[in-house]
Amino acid sequence: TAMLSFFENGPPPPNSVIVHILHDNSLTAENRDKFIYIAGMYGQIVNFYNVEKLCANRIAEFRNLMPEIDERLSIVTLYRLLIPQILSEDIIKIIYLDCDIIVNLNIAELWRVELNDKPIAAVTEKSNGCPSNFLKMCKDGLISFEDYFNSGVLIMNLRRLRVEISTITDGFKFLGKNPVYNLADQEILNYCFASQSLKLPNKFNRHLTFARRDGDFEVRDRILHYTANTLRLDAEDIFNRLWLKYFSKTPWFNESTLGNLYEGVKKIYVEQKNFAAQISALISGKTRAFFVAPNQIEAVRQIFYVKPNEEIIAADSPESLQRVANSLAARDKVFFVFLPNEYPIVQQNLSRAGFVEGADFLNAMLFLSDAHGVPLNSYPLIKLL
Repeated sequence: TAMLSFFENGPPPPNSVIVHILHDNSLTAENRDKFIYIAGMYGQIVNFYNVEKLCANRIAEFRNLMPEIDERLSIVTLYRLLIPQILSEDIIKIIYLDCDIIVNLNIAELWRVELNDKPIAAVTEKSNGCPSNFLKMCKDGLISFEDYFNSGVLIMNLRRLRVEISTITDGFKFLGKNPVYNLADQEILNYCFASQSLKLPNKFNRHLTFARRDGDFEVRDRILHYTANTLRLDAEDIFNRLWLKYFSKTPWFNESTLGNLYEGVKKIYVEQKNFAAQISALISGKTRAFFVAPNQIEAVRQIFYVKPNEEIIAADSPESLQRVANSLAARDKVFFVFLPNEYPIVQQNLSRAGFVEGADFLNAMLFLSDAHGVPLNSYPLIKLL
């Protein structure tokens, strides 16, 4: 979809756009043919590079420098760091794009940006509206918040980066010793080049997470960077409509698409029925109780029709979780935990105390819908497409 989107918006032939796809052994012959078909539709060119084979020694070195790579991220996210070595030396400048991108402008506009001697051009997280306290490297004073950039869209000066291989290796060494910085590819690039990068306008990498928060729904003449939580089958949403417009033109939208959707919806339906039956059995002989953020107590009373005899514990202090554990000790209650951001911590602590998720406590967010401001997450259905 990303590839088709920038072909769709130009430049048209004979101004060639050459796409270099970095992949591993998981790329099937069928999908490879579909990429070639898309390029052919627009008279453009696509090349393939199996990085897993081409850079086996360098990947082994990455894993040695950062042993936790495969535990918390895919090695594929680091392939962009190998581009200077993979591509022919006569290629001195490229645009790198993450796959979760919609290019809704003429890519030539970005290509015309002159790097001069800068190693990289990118959009800063600050210009995109990212809070400074979200970036640990900036909080710790390692990188200026003014300079820290998003690595999803890059213009790369390959001539300059080819002499910076040891610098990138130093970045790996640093993150290997400091795993708290867990945005690996992005933080390696920032550690190495943030202060030297050319700052691009945020139209070239508008992150949908922050755009939605800022009420900025403009999609024209922009490169839009989405995540799973911004991609849904919602035809009323301008961005999702745009994604569907481009996806529907790819060869992956075919006679199997509706069948895949049907199977996905049927699975969700069956899971909901099973979930309802499990909840019915779970609360049999027990009373409900609620563990809630103080400012959400009234909302929970209304959403769950809380009865006067049902206990509500406010999560207003470190001791409040112990009060939940004490209340659960009698094994005659089921706690509905209404703490979306802190639920993993609650789940971990209650489990350590011997209580069982699904028997003694539940994530109350599972019961909310669009009516409560929680939109349907249809991303699993999109993956089925």
